[in-house]
Amino acid sequence: AAASTGNAASSLACLAASVGLSSYIFVPERAPQAKIAQLLVFGANVIMLRGTYDQAFDLCLQASTEYGWYSRNTAYNPYLSEGKKTAALEICEQLRWQAPDKILVAVGDGCIIGGLWKGFRDLYALGFIDHLPQLIGVQAEGSAALVKTWQTGTEDVQPIVPQTIADSISVGVPRDAVKALRAVRQSGGRFVTVSDTEILDAMRVLARGAGVFGEPAGVAGFAGLRKLVTQGQIVSNERVVVLVTGNGLKDVQSAMRAGGQAHIIEPDMAALRKLMASLS
Repeated sequence: AAASTGNAASSLACLAASVGLSSYIFVPERAPQAKIAQLLVFGANVIMLRGTYDQAFDLCLQASTEYGWYSRNTAYNPYLSEGKKTAALEICEQLRWQAPDKILVAVGDGCIIGGLWKGFRDLYALGFIDHLPQLIGVQAEGSAALVKTWQTGTEDVQPIVPQTIADSISVGVPRDAVKALRAVRQSGGRFVTVSDTEILDAMRVLARGAGVFGEPAGVAGFAGLRKLVTQGQIVSNERVVVLVTGNGLKDVQSAMRAGGQAHIIEPDMAALRKLMASLS
């Protein structure tokens, strides 16, 4: 069982189906339809709540206890950090064991950034890399509980009511807050917020400039990079890695907002000439 807005749940449902296990997925009602479609096609029992991700998380834990399900929930299942840290192993392997100077990643619950830090510390302890990168966590302005806590210098996270188009990081009560905050602080990194407008713009720029189509939460790290470069916080001689954590087809509605509208014309050259004249 798992609570998710769609990405982690899709992976769980897929793998459960491959080995003949039943899966029970708790999702908020606002989860994108494309993500729900993935769950259903893998045969998951999708339980959609008239509530938030945070409420789905709590109900999933209660149900797992009552029905004896194995819970995959973030900050509850200890294997989550071990899985997430493999991204750090891949990054360093692909960079020929030259660790980056900075890594930017979108943050919701905090599991990914905490797992990354564990992976880099493991590699450093074993001598595979000669330095540890700074980790930069990027949150949406409307879902910035960890940013606010980081600014206070404490680990006392105050719950918020999240409001952002980036559903995968729309979290009011970050479950892996301690790991995320310590990863950023111990690495000498920082947190940064980006607006929904900056996220939509990042979707366009990344797709048209690099051929990478990310969903809103997936491109939040890139939006953070653009912001920090503009502010002079990242310089040109640094080796910087940005994680894109979700495909754009997972949230078609947001993709249409970012990409704009198609041109609809009659099927003849006169209509096409008129359109081309208007575009020139």
